[in-house]
Order: sequence, then C-alpha cells, then structure tokens
Amino acid sequence: MPSTIDVIIPTHGGREITSSCLRHLANQTFDHRVIVVDNASPDDSVERLQADFPAISMIALDQNRGFGAACNAGIAASRGAIVVLMNNDVDAEPTLLAELAAAFETDPQLGSVAPLLLRPDGRIDSVGLCADSTLAGFPRLQGRQASEAGSTRPLLLGPAGSVAAYRRAALDEVGLFDERLFMYQEDLDLALRLRAGGWGSCSAIQARAVHHGSATVGRRSASQRQLQAFARGYMLRAYGVGGARRAARTVVTELIVAGGDLVISRDGAAWRGRVAGWRAGHQTTRRHLPAEGIDSAIGVRDSLRLRRVDYSAAPPIGR
Repeated sequence: MPSTIDVIIPTHGGREITSSCLRHLANQTFDHRVIVVDNASPDDSVERLQADFPAISMIALDQNRGFGAACNAGIAASRGAIVVLMNNDVDAEPTLLAELAAAFETDPQLGSVAPLLLRPDGRIDSVGLCADSTLAGFPRLQGRQASEAGSTRPLLLGPAGSVAAYRRAALDEVGLFDERLFMYQEDLDLALRLRAGGWGSCSAIQARAVHHGSATVGRRSASQRQLQAFARGYMLRAYGVGGARRAARTVVTELIVAGGDLVISRDGAAWRGRVAGWRAGHQTTRRHLPAEGIDSAIGVRDSLRLRRVDYSAAPPIGR
C-alpha cells in the first residue's frame, strides 16, 4: 500500500511566515494532510489561516505548551503512516514529501528520515542531527556548501525538528516528544530513543527545503538560554552521562560553555537552567544510550566549535 503522510506544523504567531509555508506545501507532488497546531498565538493566526487555507486542520491550544507538546497534539490527531514535523518558517520544494516517502520504502526498520535543509544563502542549515559522546547535539553539516550534503561524517543520529519525517509505527513503539522539554533538544531525545529502540535513520538529500529561521543570527534572550540549558541538564541526567566514563569530559565541557555564557551575558541563566534540568532529569526513568548514531569522533574542540554555531542561531517562530 502507498504511504500516507500527515504534516504537522506547530505555530506561535508569525502568520505571514506560516502562510508562506502552507503555500509551498500546496504545491507538493505527493498527496498529504496538513495539521496546524497553534500554541496560543498572540496574533490572528488561527482565524486568518483557517480562512485563507480551508483545507488544513487546525488545533488551537489555549496556552503555549511548548514545541514538543504542540507536535504531540498534532500527531495524536493524525492518521498517516508517515508523520512529517515542519517548522512554520520552512518553504518546501515541490518534491520534498515524495522524496521522504520514497526513502521509507527502502527499509521497513527505518524509523526516521532527515531531509536537506538549506539556508536562504544556499548553504546547508542541517542534514539531520549529530551528537558527540556527551550527547551534545548539533545541526549536522551546518554552514557547509550544499554540494557536501552527501557527506557521511559526522554520523547521522536522526532528523532535526525543523523538518523531521517519522514512521508512525516507530513512534507508537518508543513514544512521542518528552513534554518536560518545553523548547530545545526534544528532537535529539527522540532520535536517541528511536535509535536505542532499534529503528534506523537516513538522510534524503533530494528532499529539500529552505529554512528561514537560521538566517536570523543573534544572541538568545536569558529565558531562551535558560530553557536551552535546562534541556542540556535534563538530558545529561536522563541518560546518565555524568556518571559514565564520559563524566570528566562532560564536566569540563559544561564548565567552559556555561562559564563562557556567564562572562558574555553577565547573568546566571546557563547555570540556573542546567541545575533545574539536572534535578528534573532525576524524576524520569533512566534512558538507554543507543549502540549506533553517536559520533565518538567529534572531539572536544570540534564540539565547542559546533556549540558556538548552535548558540548564535535564533530559534524559529514555531518554537
């Protein structure tokens, strides 16, 4: 039977950006259903989008519950064999969904597929996620030329949340996003759980889209940096990284990163977030590290360099 696709788009304001995303989806060569999940937008997104795009399904949440919770609400309302999560600041090429669907046909144990996301300047925004041995995750191949999209290193862990395609059967088995992660690293956590559950991942570089969010560069606010630090502390505790043989490298790296943030920003957001996340991680069931997908070849210096790239990118409106 041919695959069916549901596209889930979480939003929080940015109606004009979302409209562009929906116009590009309307040109897809593959039949699909679109579900927009509005995280209590401060503008008239719900009313205007429903009026301008009557074919979409709209879920309006009464409060901003975070990226993962919005995605989960959309997935729960969907029925496709393939679920594609898409930020509202993404403009998809017409064959994006067709290429993603074709990739899943190659292997029944393929749980996720990462497309090629480009910046407006033509450079790579991401080809999925990679992660070092301390579980620090990064947009894979970010900043490189598009001609390098087929590179096999660093290793692909799974898709980035900006555009991520999942097999529903895999999600049914390992679960959806962890809603305790309000924003940041929820896609990394899901990628790790899918891999640990024995589900594979691949890239589909013919599946292309332009991601506009990373075109805006600037320091995040204190609240955003604290949320990111919370996610980092939570992941370290949930996966037991601090107690493993990686402990020394993890501690040194976190001291450098959080200390650097303190010097530059002159606030304790990075420290407060990590401490709160570490405490929250104690309340969840210990998670297993996957046997494949983590790239131990990413050294400390490379990891710090990749963190600087990640820290300077502004979050998309949908997050």
